[in-house]
Amino acid sequence: MYSVIPFPTPLSFVLVNSVAMEGDGCKICRAAEAKLAELSHRLNCSLQKPSNYQKECRNVDKLPPSSSILLQHYPLYRRSDSRCTGEDAAPLDKRNDPFTEKYDVLSVEASQKLLWWFQPRLILSGHTHSACEVLHNGKIPEISVPSFSWRNRNNPSFIMGSMTSTDFSLYKCFLPFENTVVAIYCAAGAVFVLLILAHFQSLRIVPFPFVQHLITKHKAV
Repeated sequence: MYSVIPFPTPLSFVLVNSVAMEGDGCKICRAAEAKLAELSHRLNCSLQKPSNYQKECRNVDKLPPSSSILLQHYPLYRRSDSRCTGEDAAPLDKRNDPFTEKYDVLSVEASQKLLWWFQPRLILSGHTHSACEVLHNGKIPEISVPSFSWRNRNNPSFIMGSMTSTDFSLYKCFLPFENTVVAIYCAAGAVFVLLILAHFQSLRIVPFPFVQHLITKHKAV
């Protein structure tokens, strides 16, 4: 459903199971929303100063007093990737393709619930296999992390982050292009084969008949 990762420093990461945010009233969805509402209450109470505790917060188990960072697979609702930029964003001919709620992104309703419940200071998501940065409500950044696999894109990347209770910084690291790696492997393989053939020729050993034919033809020329 969800989980909270506590750290020695006051940080709160909230991991949400995006599939449980379908909002169709299924058993797992009802249980997840109830747990998330409860967690939201605990986080909100934890952010208050003890002198300002309201009656409903006095007996609540407190969490680290830090605005949460939301982690989930599906991005919050956005119409498309039309405003996404960067070399690892979606291809230009795909950026204006409209997203389908509950398939490409969370529904509008589920997105609004998560924003209202947690007011996160950062949202990290994936699913689209392309990078994107958007602002929700004009102040809450969401970073969609591109795929880390050559199976999904030619230039995979990953993000490294440094976070404190009040701030964060993210750094994007790229893997080599897949076609570059394949070219290096092919070139290295070709050099390796040539070295083996040269070694056999120096020992006057012919590994394959067709190699003997090539050597004889070369000498004749």
